[in-house]
Amino acid sequence: MDTILSRSNTVISGVVEKALYFSVILGVVCLQGIIWTNPIMADDNRLAHNPASSVDIKSLKDKILVEISPEVRKKKFDEYIKEKYPKAVITDVQDGVKHIKLTKYYSGRPVRINIIETDLKIANNLEVVPALSSSDKLQSRRTITTIAKSKNAIAAINGTYFKFQNGVPLGTLMIDGKIYTGPVYDRVALGIFEDGFDVARVQLNATLEGSGQKVKVDNINQPRMLSTHVIIYTPEWGKTSPYAPKYGMGLRVADGKITKASANPLDIPENGYVISGPKKLLNPLLKDKDVKLDMKTIPEWKNVKHIISGGPYLVKDGEVFVDMTAQKLASIGGRNPRTAVGYTSDNNLILLTADGREGSSIGLTLMETANFMKSLGCIGAINLDGGGSTVMYVNGKVVNKPQAIGGIPLSNALIITEKQEGLANIEEDNSSPVTPASGDNSQARKPRIGRFIKNNS
Repeated sequence: MDTILSRSNTVISGVVEKALYFSVILGVVCLQGIIWTNPIMADDNRLAHNPASSVDIKSLKDKILVEISPEVRKKKFDEYIKEKYPKAVITDVQDGVKHIKLTKYYSGRPVRINIIETDLKIANNLEVVPALSSSDKLQSRRTITTIAKSKNAIAAINGTYFKFQNGVPLGTLMIDGKIYTGPVYDRVALGIFEDGFDVARVQLNATLEGSGQKVKVDNINQPRMLSTHVIIYTPEWGKTSPYAPKYGMGLRVADGKITKASANPLDIPENGYVISGPKKLLNPLLKDKDVKLDMKTIPEWKNVKHIISGGPYLVKDGEVFVDMTAQKLASIGGRNPRTAVGYTSDNNLILLTADGREGSSIGLTLMETANFMKSLGCIGAINLDGGGSTVMYVNGKVVNKPQAIGGIPLSNALIITEKQEGLANIEEDNSSPVTPASGDNSQARKPRIGRFIKNNS
């Protein structure tokens, strides 16, 4: 009976959609007829007899049709991809998601390129989300296949830079509104929203309030760069915080209360965090021992769901823009394997990998990558971790040729997966962990009381 009702509802929904479509088109046609036949609505009758108006009306009808008819949108997307990549091998991953393989030549030398282009209005059951290699520890690395399968991803690329020794992401990483790590050198990041994307250089805007004092927080779960910085360490960092800096101290906070102070490593509570910084800044907080942490980003992206950083910019406001020096990324210049992410004016998502460091594929420079992303229609695009990290996964397998077979173990990835209603749990594959291994491997998107450091935008 439920099946019959479900099918009936589907049929009714389809009928309503088509009725709506025909109503809109009829309205447009009537408006077109009025404009053409009523000289009062024309400017000295010129508009009424201008053939250009006919083209505009047709474009409007086509656009309305694409927006309200999934079948037409899918057909248009298929035609658009074929026209856009005429010499490529194109594979349907699922409706609205295409995998494109092609070879470009630079000064007569080949570069193998893999692209995922997605229309999320067609693939409206999918979402784009960063994924850590472990659900509850930053200090972990696993292959992209392990990460992708643990999240039921249909496609994935390697994500942001990370500390090779332990896997801690280097740069801003937010998943489901939770900030896991803060920015490094205010590098550019991709903001992922319910209805689109944005790119910007991201800074942390965070403060601690307590005992009538307000203390600026410089970072979260990142290696210390200056002894004067105040850094927050959450349970995802590990079991204990690092030693406090010279002339510094650490404060253990549980349920908003300072419970311990020491210059030595402190155990990080499940329901709190550890503050580490100069003693002269943190000591005044001990007076009342009540602490409130407020954490936002600059820009204060309203309703942002996820953030993943990289660097440098590749495309900004529709123009090639590579600010390698400003983001202190001079070491990644030259011709190398590349990973990039961008989006078009229609909010199509584009994921790209380019193989390199071999005769059959020589890699790309940052400028070549930027120009290619712009040629694909990107109005915003950023470079992600490249070199030995560059890897793309589609439908259960690695589709490019990374230097290490299957790709090196990664800290994090950017994945395309089915939307998780209610943040449902998914069991992780615990195979092939890389030291240090994580403990509990329950699904990363499961809410945990007291363990979310959320931005308040």
